[in-house]
Amino acid sequence: MASMSATAARMTALGRAEFTLLLRNRTALFTALLMPIGMVWLISTSVAEADLGGTGLSAGGVTMTGGIGAVLILVVYTNLVAAYVARREELVLKRLRTGEPTDPEILAGTALPTAGLALAQCALLVVAGTALLDLTAPRRPELLVAGLVLGVVLLSVLAAATAMVTRTVESAQVTVLPLMMVSFLGSGLVVPLELMPDRLADALGVLPFTPVVELVRTGWLGETAAGGGTVRALLLAVAWTALAGYAVRRWFRWEPRR
Repeated sequence: MASMSATAARMTALGRAEFTLLLRNRTALFTALLMPIGMVWLISTSVAEADLGGTGLSAGGVTMTGGIGAVLILVVYTNLVAAYVARREELVLKRLRTGEPTDPEILAGTALPTAGLALAQCALLVVAGTALLDLTAPRRPELLVAGLVLGVVLLSVLAAATAMVTRTVESAQVTVLPLMMVSFLGSGLVVPLELMPDRLADALGVLPFTPVVELVRTGWLGETAAGGGTVRALLLAVAWTALAGYAVRRWFRWEPRR
């Protein structure tokens, strides 16, 4: 119990320091607070032009669940890649490793502010969707929560993995693009997989972020996205997290890249 309390205290201290740095970074704040709004508008525009007949999906449901996915990617993933790289190049991570925090505590503590901000924004989207778009309250809240938690954890680990191949904070704007583009176009955020041919939908169903979108959509709307069931989505999300975690544990760089 004492060990858990000490771990929580160290992570809280790291998270508090990282939150202060986040507030001072205007670019990160813009990405975290304003870009998700733009992506929700973009998704709504795309969905409005799509024929959802026969899919069992509504425009409002696709827009809001896609918006949650956009929040997770933009707030957690893109901000964390830059944060990990910046702390590494500034020797912050190296200095932290000489103290009491363990490696997982350092990475998790750095992720706490963006994770908390993303979850708060997702909660606001659920409230807004239920109140303003006549969507139902989450039909399976346990799956919605599972999707959000797994999404935050998965994207945090993927951010650390992406930081391994990112030399500078400036180049992070480029290295985040592959996963972002693949997720937005292929994981059902902008174009539901139900509108795609079955074989393509099955292939896209194994992308890292697709199971998170499926869990969020099933948890809120009670509708299972194309590509498999809830158990499969849970297993895929855990598998991708474990795979990325193994890569981070083995190859993450704690010192500046030269």
